[in-house]
Amino acid sequence: MRLSRRSLLATTTAAVAASAAPAAAASGPGHGGGRTLRTGFDRLAEDGYALLDGRRVGVVTNPTGITRNVRHIVDVMHADGQVDLTAVFGPEHGFRGTAQAGGSEGRYDDPATGLPVYDTYLKSGQDLAGIFTASGVDTVVFDIQDVGARFYTYIWTLFDCMEAAQLAGLSFVVLDRPNPVTGRAALGPVLHKEFATFVGRQPISQAHGMTVAELALLFNAEFLTRPVPLETVRMSGWRRSDFYDASGLPWVPPSPNMPTPETALVYSGTCLFEGTNLSEGRGTTRPFELLGAEGIDGRWAAAANELGLPGVRFREAYFAPTFSKFQGKTIGGVQLHVHDRERFDPVRTGIGLLVTAKRSWDGFAWRADNWIDKLTGSTQVRTMIDAGADTDEVVAGWQAELAAFRRKRREHLLYR
Repeated sequence: MRLSRRSLLATTTAAVAASAAPAAAASGPGHGGGRTLRTGFDRLAEDGYALLDGRRVGVVTNPTGITRNVRHIVDVMHADGQVDLTAVFGPEHGFRGTAQAGGSEGRYDDPATGLPVYDTYLKSGQDLAGIFTASGVDTVVFDIQDVGARFYTYIWTLFDCMEAAQLAGLSFVVLDRPNPVTGRAALGPVLHKEFATFVGRQPISQAHGMTVAELALLFNAEFLTRPVPLETVRMSGWRRSDFYDASGLPWVPPSPNMPTPETALVYSGTCLFEGTNLSEGRGTTRPFELLGAEGIDGRWAAAANELGLPGVRFREAYFAPTFSKFQGKTIGGVQLHVHDRERFDPVRTGIGLLVTAKRSWDGFAWRADNWIDKLTGSTQVRTMIDAGADTDEVVAGWQAELAAFRRKRREHLLYR
């Protein structure tokens, strides 16, 4: 049966409403006021996988797809006769997480379960649809922990898999997990479509303030040429103001350079330094919190502190990355110390650091490929900083587009 977009979106909304039925209140670790967070997978399993009854299931996941007792959901589902799990699909870094940035694990059979594992990294459209078809599944389930930034590639794995599932005539299910840096607000510049890459497929803001299930609803309604039959299983016990430590869930690094929730807190701003000749802290124990280069001294930290950015202070720091930029060299720079995460604005902070780095160090340069434009979503940030704009002027430059995105975003929020 062929459904119109309106009919299909109505079906999706009904499925979301059904999955949003409140779970019984319970007390336990992780929340004040007697709240216990249950992820989408928790609720799916508690219901005996009824949503997946009679379906041949493939799961898109990585090491973050775990239960509260740190069992991987693939291992749990494989051992449970109530669900027919037949394939696994791995994103960047791989299903079991063995690959560094820009890598994946390829096609193999998982030694723990014997399940075939297919590689989705950098695959999209008919290419990815063909992989889904070859796997023999009729339903694709997505369960990966995001970190809340547009350029973190797992949300575009979600988009590409939704598009490919539609092309292959499959159903799609998203199991929700918390946005670790809260879902309070969208921040930063909005991507311009001519700058679309795997670090930003569609026009959303740099820090989107959404969960993966909410993003799936947004993608389906606004950006897919044809919507996919979509069902979401939302969390219970999560509030938009919650940081990750409120969840009580264990933190598994979603990628090798995202070791803690504190990394995620700054990432949507300081990842912009990937677009410069400065180190963004890869190869240290504090990636994206340590930034620097040869020849930088205490003047940068002093200039950054003079901005009076809310919720954060900057310490003059020296470090020697073990890999990536400046491998094995001792370099100078700053370390971010977030002392009030409620007031901290990671994107404004990232812009302030770019502005002050350029002004205080005469060696500052953008990457030759203008990667900064891919990260920010347009030429605006780079050209304004080059023209001498200050932090407030750069931030003011994206406010109209951000306001329009916030209105669109509001229509797809599941948690109020």
